Amino acid sequence: MISYRNSTREVAASETTIAIISVGATEQFGPYLPMHLDTLIAEKYAEAFGEALHAYVLPTLPFNTSEEHADQIGTVTVSPTVLMAMLEEIIVNLRRQGFTQFVLCNGHGGAYWEAAFVKQMNYKHQDIVLITADRHLAWEEALQEVGLVGLNERHAGLLSVSAAMWLCPELVQLKPMGSEVPASNIPYSDSVFWSQLTTDGCWGKFDPADYTREELTAIGETFWTSFISKRSEHLKETLAAICKLKLGV
Repeated sequence: MISYRNSTREVAASETTIAIISVGATEQFGPYLPMHLDTLIAEKYAEAFGEALHAYVLPTLPFNTSEEHADQIGTVTVSPTVLMAMLEEIIVNLRRQGFTQFVLCNGHGGAYWEAAFVKQMNYKHQDIVLITADRHLAWEEALQEVGLVGLNERHAGLLSVSAAMWLCPELVQLKPMGSEVPASNIPYSDSVFWSQLTTDGCWGKFDPADYTREELTAIGETFWTSFISKRSEHLKETLAAICKLKLGV
C-alpha cells in the first residue's frame, strides 16, 4: 500500500494505477460519542483495500449526505450533487496522471448516492473502472462472530460505542444512551430528522452496565475487522475481471 503520506517520488515508484477513495461523515452519534466515527471507519476500509490491492490510498473525505442528522449541532451534510461532483473531479484529475482503476469505500450507511455514482461514472468515463466493495451477508456474519445476531439498531448503539472504544477510546463517554426504536419508525427514516424518531438521535440502546471497557473494545475490533476483511475478499479478482471486460487489460 502507498498513500498520501508518501512523497510524489514514492507514489510514482510504486507504479500502481489503482486509487482508493474513501468517504466518511461528520454527524451526531448521540450525546456521548465523537462525530467523526464514520470517518475513522472509512479510513479502516481504505487501508484494508489499499493493502489488498497494493493501491494508492487518498485521505478520507470527512463529509457526506447526513440529512437525517442535520438538525443536531456540529453535524455537516452536503448534497449528493456536490459530493459526487467533487469525487468526479478527484477521479478525473488522477486519471490524467495515469490512474485507471478506482475503489470507492464509504463509512456512512445513509449514502444512497454511492451506487448511482458508480454506475454513472463507469458509463460516462469509458477509460476508467470504478467499483465499490460488497459482500452479501458480511454484516450478518460479522455480527455472528461477536455473538450479536439479530441486533436491533441502526445508528449510535452498541456497535458504534464498540467501534469508538476500539478506534478512539479517549473520546468516549460510557453513559447510557438511546432506546429501543420501533420498526414502525423505519418508513419515516428518510423523511424526517432522526431526533424526531428517537430519544437522543441513537437508533438503538446502549447500557454501559452490560459490558466492560475491554469487552466493548474487543467487540469493536472483532466486528469491524471481520466485516471489512469479508468485504475485501475477492476484491482484486473482481477489479481485474471488470478491467478485462471494460478496458481490455
